Amino acid sequence: MNSHIFGRSTKGTLPVAVAGDGCYLIDADGRRYLDGSGGAAVSCLGHSNAAVRAALHGQIDQLAFAHTGFFTSAPAERLADRLIEQAPEGIDRVYLVSGGSEAVEAAIKLARQYFLEIGQPDRRRVIARRQSYHGNTLGALAAGGNAWRRAQFAPLLAETSHISPCYDYRDRRADETPETYGQRVADELETEILRLGPETVMAFVAEPVVGATAGAVPAVPGYLKRIREICDRHGVLLILDEVMCGMGRTGHLFACLEDGVAPDMITIAKGLGAGYQPIGALLTSSAIYDAIAAGTGFFQHGHTYMGHAMAATAANAVLDEILGRDLLARVRVQGDRLDAALRAEFGDHPHVGDIRGRGLFRGIELVRDRETKAPFDPARGLAARIKKEAFAAGLICYPMSGTIDGQNGDHVLLAPPFIIEDAQIDELVGKLSTAIAGALAA
Repeated sequence: MNSHIFGRSTKGTLPVAVAGDGCYLIDADGRRYLDGSGGAAVSCLGHSNAAVRAALHGQIDQLAFAHTGFFTSAPAERLADRLIEQAPEGIDRVYLVSGGSEAVEAAIKLARQYFLEIGQPDRRRVIARRQSYHGNTLGALAAGGNAWRRAQFAPLLAETSHISPCYDYRDRRADETPETYGQRVADELETEILRLGPETVMAFVAEPVVGATAGAVPAVPGYLKRIREICDRHGVLLILDEVMCGMGRTGHLFACLEDGVAPDMITIAKGLGAGYQPIGALLTSSAIYDAIAAGTGFFQHGHTYMGHAMAATAANAVLDEILGRDLLARVRVQGDRLDAALRAEFGDHPHVGDIRGRGLFRGIELVRDRETKAPFDPARGLAARIKKEAFAAGLICYPMSGTIDGQNGDHVLLAPPFIIEDAQIDELVGKLSTAIAGALAA
């Protein structure tokens, strides 16, 4: 096929997707692929949800778009109300955008404007964690701590401090419990705040469960609560990035609810629109909104398609499905089922070091040696091989290299649709096993 598309890669030719059927995507040749990662943790309802499609058909006959400089819309207002009903305590406003990078970018800019509005103009610094990922726009990329993604754009990025991740499998010492380990790495935040000067730090950004760059790594018990305490002590805003792990992916609509933590801002996207429309959101506390309202009265930011009526309609229909069909409970049940199946297949595998995650957000980390946790040589390109073998077997999954430091380590991320059946979990694990065996043999 002769294409003028500028895609993610200039190498190779991709099959053409023409249809979806539940947990499967179908290409132009009629081949079916089990979507074991929801694309990138997006397609939480699968690819043919009748209720979402019907809602979009209904909305297009009424209103597709009205610029938010002039109008609001009923779908956007309803979506904001519903998100706030479910959000952690203190969260009161919703800023609708078109995706995760936009949501993080808005959060960083809003943090800066908030401190200007309240008379603390020296607060400008952001602290995040190594091996985090917060998006590909320049502000979000600067916040992210993945060395490989940052490298070639480093001269363009705003200065950001990065502390240790909460990475129990690799970084917890033998003499530590998960809880004491979590307190130790959380305390690095206070050390860095004091080093920079508390009066200069505006925000700490973190994923409750780290997604793409580390493979479904959850925070250990107590970690985020300590982080919250440190932020409060020094007047620093806590921004939790739930673009990948939120909207039910872990079995809770907001992943931080499982940790018992209420941030100052939350970013969401991916599962919010479930792939039926591009949409994301920044949720923020009433205190932040009130400071803007009492000051200049406007947030000096904006995008053309924010609050898009069609996108908000899709998100409302997705919430109808997740909440109305009690899919959060299903995610927890099927997540346990997936975890058990992965452990049965890979628990004794000589090259699987860790199996982790929450709900239907799971990762396995591959190692050359289980005892030492030594990774494979990056030159081997193991993650890319697994992706290729899995796709050939009819499985879409999300393998990545650079798990440990942006260069070393390999993992596979799994985030199947919430509607996945038991037999499809078995299919997923079986095909993944075939793919890993093929990649290791290559």
